Amino acid sequence: MAPFGLVTGVAMVAGGIPPLAAMAMSVVVYAGASMLAATQLLAAGTPLAVILLTVVFINLRFMMYSASLRAHLAGLPLRWKLAAAYLLADNAYGLAIARFTEHPRMSGRLAYFLGAALPIWLTWQVAVGLGIAIGAALPAQWRLEFAAPLAFIALTVPLLRDRAMVAAALAAAVTVIAAWALPMRLGLAAAAAAGIAVGMLVRRRA
Repeated sequence: MAPFGLVTGVAMVAGGIPPLAAMAMSVVVYAGASMLAATQLLAAGTPLAVILLTVVFINLRFMMYSASLRAHLAGLPLRWKLAAAYLLADNAYGLAIARFTEHPRMSGRLAYFLGAALPIWLTWQVAVGLGIAIGAALPAQWRLEFAAPLAFIALTVPLLRDRAMVAAALAAAVTVIAAWALPMRLGLAAAAAAGIAVGMLVRRRA
């Protein structure tokens, strides 16, 4: 989480987002991949509607995470459900769902989830803050516009472990190149949709 947060903080400032706004975005959004995508689109002057659509596509996985956790946390009061929803992240979900699946009758599930999610949230925010400070201190000519795409590449490569993931990545890559000329950076949203569709299709056939 720390290296990803650091790169995200630098990328947001390099993309032209003011430091205070970047930190506020990190606290409110708390989703690194969508923050990087939004940064890239904001820097390109993309309309807000397209940015929101792209972020929705990227964050669809959290709906699936929530659906699978519902069986384990459904009995909580609303305030704790909202807290768990805000703190939900890939790492926290992975730790929690593995534990809950292995021990379906365990007590203290909320405490376990918070014990996993809160340190991850804190690590992320500190790392993003450091990245923002580093990015703000860099001379303007050193700020690389391609920091966000490089971060995405670094995130994607370790995930290419099976045919479905490789197929999704290839479909997204081909689509974003083919749709590069579309207005309002719609090619990015189209690539996300194509990657999701192809990945799901390959996984179902497998």
